[in-house]
Amino acid sequence: MPVSTPSTPGRPRADLHATVFAATLRTVHELGYVNATMDRIAAAAGIAKTTIYRRWPSKGALITDCLLDAFGVLDVFRAVPLTGANRDEAVSALVRLLDASGPVPLTGATREEIVSSLVRFLAAKIGEPGVGAAFAGVFVDAISDPALRGILSTRLQAPGWLALQDVLGEPEDRVLLIIDVIVGTLLHRMGMTGEPMVDADVATLIEIVLHVLR
Repeated sequence: MPVSTPSTPGRPRADLHATVFAATLRTVHELGYVNATMDRIAAAAGIAKTTIYRRWPSKGALITDCLLDAFGVLDVFRAVPLTGANRDEAVSALVRLLDASGPVPLTGATREEIVSSLVRFLAAKIGEPGVGAAFAGVFVDAISDPALRGILSTRLQAPGWLALQDVLGEPEDRVLLIIDVIVGTLLHRMGMTGEPMVDADVATLIEIVLHVLR
């Protein structure tokens, strides 16, 4: 009677995600966004390409989750569905989770403190190897890819602007403009100089955003 060989358990999801995300940013940083293909990311991660495609159907979907992970909010955004009848409750839950485990304080802080913390956090993150290039690259792809725009809107942008809208008490169009000003300015600086924005200019950007809110 043949002896059966026990199957080898798969890699835990958290470990797999961490490996793939690290390989993604490393590949983008070393080769550029366009050359960071799914094949090359899989090779850098030491994982079969089919394994990656089972979790992320496209490069855009992978980059989106990679950015959410880099910003420290992937698990938070996965935990709170923002659709359905209890949308207000969901947004409140999102704010509580972000305040407890997210990158910047959202409750018990002034508007000025929230904006300052947010801008400084985003400036630091976009300056990390691979993050700025991944951010800018996926936005460029989305210009001609409606499906990717949908992913970016629902997965990357919506949770953040809903939380900001709730804590800042500003209308949707104003919050979206603030996000455009912050992210667009930081990515433009990276694209034009290859370097993150210096502290003095980050402070000026904070003042510009606060001026919009006054």
